[in-house]
Amino acid sequence: MNVPRMKERALLAAPRRDVCFTTAVAGLTAALFVLVGSGGMLARIQHLDDAWLRLMISGRTPPLTVVAKFFNLLGLVYVTLPVRIAIAGFLALRRWWWHFAAFTAAVVASEVMIGLLKSLYDRPRPAGSLVTVSGASFPSGHAVAASVTVVAAAIALVPEGRRRVGWGSVAVGFSILMGLSRAYLGALDRAPLRGDADAPELEPGAAGQ
Repeated sequence: MNVPRMKERALLAAPRRDVCFTTAVAGLTAALFVLVGSGGMLARIQHLDDAWLRLMISGRTPPLTVVAKFFNLLGLVYVTLPVRIAIAGFLALRRWWWHFAAFTAAVVASEVMIGLLKSLYDRPRPAGSLVTVSGASFPSGHAVAASVTVVAAAIALVPEGRRRVGWGSVAVGFSILMGLSRAYLGALDRAPLRGDADAPELEPGAAGQ
């Protein structure tokens, strides 16, 4: 099949600016992971996590639960994998090799880091999630996979400029909602530890509460 080849546009309009921004974000992210791995700091963070989980539980309504479960569906591998393959295939057919390399590198690196960090932190989940969950809770595989896919797609498919800023903002908004949906469904946070009376408990079947 012959696909009309379009000249590959520049992936980044201002490489120095983008590299500086990416480095800063990566540094902040690394610092956050170090803090989460610190025993003393983790105890403080856990109080915030517990309060946030209580807020999510108290705000549950049937319509919001339907929306959150739809986001859960969007984060499944049965959805993200075909989308990723389609985007990578499109970029390869167009022979936009820099865009293809950037997109696939983001996807592969995120998947490797999800497994590595989950095994490293091994943070259990709370009981009573509204959706089926497995493995450690941190970082969220759903949130990372969906966020990387939409953000990387916006960068790879949309030209640099206002359009990319617009679509990038939509992608970031989607990522935030995906993260919120995981907390709302009780798929994140730590399981209550023995003797931890302050940790919130989830009740199975609380979708309508």
